[in-house]
Amino acid sequence: MKLIKFNQGVLLTLSLFIASNVKVYAQSSIQNTSNEIYKSNHLIINQLTPNAYQHISYLQTNDFGLVPCNGLIVRDKNEVIIFDTPINDKSAEELIKWITTSIGCEIKAIIPTHFHEDCLGGLGAFIQNNIPSYGLYKTIALAKENNSNIPKNSFKNILKLKVGNEIVIARFFGEGHTKDNVVGYFTKDQILFGGCLIKEMNASKGFLGDANTKEWSSTVEKVKNTFPDVKIVVPGHGVAGDIKLLDYTISLFK
Repeated sequence: MKLIKFNQGVLLTLSLFIASNVKVYAQSSIQNTSNEIYKSNHLIINQLTPNAYQHISYLQTNDFGLVPCNGLIVRDKNEVIIFDTPINDKSAEELIKWITTSIGCEIKAIIPTHFHEDCLGGLGAFIQNNIPSYGLYKTIALAKENNSNIPKNSFKNILKLKVGNEIVIARFFGEGHTKDNVVGYFTKDQILFGGCLIKEMNASKGFLGDANTKEWSSTVEKVKNTFPDVKIVVPGHGVAGDIKLLDYTISLFK
């Protein structure tokens, strides 16, 4: 999606967005309020499991208005790994502070799942705090082309990192939303972060400016076949669900 920066009226816009989308908000509030453990003007954190948290920040876009953008935090022992940054450095600093003070954890890595701003817009704050950052080699190349924040470490197709005593996986299965979209998987909780490759239930196709719609379904089918026992699926935007989100995304782009 084409992105623009926040302006001074963003809070008013957010209020109007919620008021004009009561039905959508009511659906998402089932998850967003029952598990909400932190909320400010710029950041929301929902607890999905004892070891996994969804972070939500809001991005003003040209085409779709004010959009909630998801990321995932997974934890074992006193360590966490994060998929996708909040949308800017201010929100990212807030997330870093919450993790280090409220749950007392060390951030072992930040992994943007593709090159758009809703994945790496706040990467500068992580780099400033000396937190290791990892990106698919394609993400790094595309970030450079677009003068975006650039992850410091590159990987090719699959990355496995330890968080505490557990393993976190980031993996490229093929093109879809972008040429570089990866997904994240936390084996301990069988939770998948699909990023913008995966749609929430009943979502539209969204921004297709960098998409490969011909390959999108087959890419998600590969994800489903690789993680058949997944219990929780977090899309890049909207409400988390289960494996049905994979089925919905597959059917949407058939």
